[in-house]
Amino acid sequence: MTEQWIYWTDELKSSYNDLVGKKCANLGELAEIGVNTPPGFALTVQACEHFMEKSGAAEEIRSFVQKYGHDLKDDVEKQSQASYYIRSIIESKKIPSDLEKQIETAYRDLCQKCQVTDLAVAVRSSGAVSMPGQMETFLNVKGSESLLQYIVRVWGSAFTTRALTFRLDNNMAIESAPIGVAVLKMVNAKCAGITLTVLPSTGDTSKILIEANWGLGESVVSGEITPDQFVIDKKSREIERHIYKKPQMVTFNSSGIQTQDVPVERQNLPCLEEDEILENVRIAIQIESHFSEPQDLEWVIDSDLSFPENIYWVQARPAKYFHTIKDTSEYLADLMTDIFKM
Repeated sequence: MTEQWIYWTDELKSSYNDLVGKKCANLGELAEIGVNTPPGFALTVQACEHFMEKSGAAEEIRSFVQKYGHDLKDDVEKQSQASYYIRSIIESKKIPSDLEKQIETAYRDLCQKCQVTDLAVAVRSSGAVSMPGQMETFLNVKGSESLLQYIVRVWGSAFTTRALTFRLDNNMAIESAPIGVAVLKMVNAKCAGITLTVLPSTGDTSKILIEANWGLGESVVSGEITPDQFVIDKKSREIERHIYKKPQMVTFNSSGIQTQDVPVERQNLPCLEEDEILENVRIAIQIESHFSEPQDLEWVIDSDLSFPENIYWVQARPAKYFHTIKDTSEYLADLMTDIFKM
């Protein structure tokens, strides 16, 4: 009997964490409660293990770690070299034919579902153990051949220098790091951002913080620009607006993404309308209530669809917040340090 290595995201729940990783499992949970998520599918952690063992990559990595692993602790330069070597091993391998067939079939079915030939997808890592920012995401991937290549690169990103350092610092095995992969329809983003159902600067759970920019959300989570900020009272729905000049945004190009200038006439305009803010808040409160704790959410608004069906939610995880810091910018600086630390 052929093993099932692929699940549609709407088949999943949060209890599937060990099967497909936290990101995929939580997307399935959102779909289960009626929250709008992009159509797509998830590769299981076992799919990664199958690739690693059948391709021979796992044995090569084990041999390398057995020989040199003891030299990596507290040596960033050697960790970087090890990362490059291990990732080169992984990226030189071909996906086994049985798994390749399942991926190609799922991608073809997703293209048919969305009525687009060679649908553009996001290929995202989904670790069973939370390691925010340690692994990689690839956007605007088109065609089954490219999809197979980028899935392998996502598996390889479990061995970035950041990820190796994380595992070494937490006394985790470094030679084995199987992860799930999310393959999701790309959204033609009008704007995107994050929603926190708690004020990170104070721990105030009566308020919601939304940060947003034109285009894809990468410019917001990377800290490249100062996004628009909206602070909303959960009960009264009163909105406090902080609108900033947004000179750049991240958009599609023919084979990936690019940073481009925002048209001058839009740079100082709010990227969210009031009805979009209030609908965002309504769904965020629903998600927070379902998970019974403050949430850190990512979303994107599709310029091709009508409100409110145009709001897609692409990630949900417990919010990180403190009671000791002084302002939101300090929280975001701390969060970026976590995400991009080497």
